Amino acid sequence: MAKNRPTHVSKPVYPGGLAAMKKFVAQHLKYPKAAMEAKVEGTVLIRYGLDYRGKVTDVKVKKGLGHGCDEEALRVVKLLRFTVPQNNKKKVRIHQDINIHFKLPKQKPKKAGNIQQVNISYTASSGKVSGKVVGKPPQPGGGYTYTIEW
Repeated sequence: MAKNRPTHVSKPVYPGGLAAMKKFVAQHLKYPKAAMEAKVEGTVLIRYGLDYRGKVTDVKVKKGLGHGCDEEALRVVKLLRFTVPQNNKKKVRIHQDINIHFKLPKQKPKKAGNIQQVNISYTASSGKVSGKVVGKPPQPGGGYTYTIEW
């Protein structure tokens, strides 16, 4: 009589799960300069193989973006390491797909050259507004005063 042996093969898993793998990819992914200049966004689909030790092998681009994104996605996927549960000492190779997302970072508004922040105080009385700039004047010894009439 034959022994009951499992016929399925356990897949390698990333330590910490899918959330940890996404975090790892986000930390190591560098947006290519050419892609940033061309304002390229999108997803690169990578097919990779895992050997019986959990090492990534046979990395290929199934759907790419170009502008250096494909090469960067390949580089990051090659850094991944998986843990392999024991499969009754079977040495199997598993293939999986992963999507690597490229999204342009939000640009902070650039500050103009020599703009300085100043405070303005004013008073209004009987159709006349007058005021004075309080704070550091733009030039040493300089200052502003203004009057608005209506």
